Amino acid sequence: MPRPLVFLNAAVLAAILLSSIEPHDRLTWLMEIAPLAFVLPLLWLTWKPFPLTTVLYLGIAIQCVGLVAGAAYTFPRVPLGQWLVEAFDLARNPYDRIGHFVQGFVPALAVRELFVRRTNLRSRYLLPFLTVCVVMTFSATYELVEWMAAVTVGAGAEDFLGMQGDPWDAQADMACALVGAICMLVALPRFHDRQIQRLAASTPRAQATPAGRGLSSQRPQGR
Repeated sequence: MPRPLVFLNAAVLAAILLSSIEPHDRLTWLMEIAPLAFVLPLLWLTWKPFPLTTVLYLGIAIQCVGLVAGAAYTFPRVPLGQWLVEAFDLARNPYDRIGHFVQGFVPALAVRELFVRRTNLRSRYLLPFLTVCVVMTFSATYELVEWMAAVTVGAGAEDFLGMQGDPWDAQADMACALVGAICMLVALPRFHDRQIQRLAASTPRAQATPAGRGLSSQRPQGR
């Protein structure tokens, strides 16, 4: 089993255990933690046929631990966000915005990795465009899930929504996800390509994917 996956699971499970002791609101905690009940088993089930790059495992770990912190305190009350409010004289706790930025950054990394390794998509323009499209679809779907939770649970979902009085909260959240995805696509592609090539060289199963034939062909097609 890859060491990064072991670290990811250990860190996230420890965070979940600690957060479960006295969360601010038990219902909100359950609603925020629920996606991890799908993500963690999926990573365990797929690590042999489709191991991920170290940078992606690290990104998933950071996103999951950040989600657990929001579940424990509720996003409007996370201490890091409160510190930022005091340090920069902000009108609201920005932790949820940070979370949605990460929600764009890390899924963009995952989507790009899937595209590069499992398809022949190597265009320098089409690859980032489609990556952003998938990330924004995911972000919009998450906002719809929040809306359905609010309709179903009613006032009990207020902390889960974390709007903090902002009527444009959903749009701002999606904008943060868009910025996160773009930042990833600007900052990490070359490093990510090296990680994919290293994984392909060290893992026979990964070597059989398109990435194993080399990523250098991405650039000529984009001209």
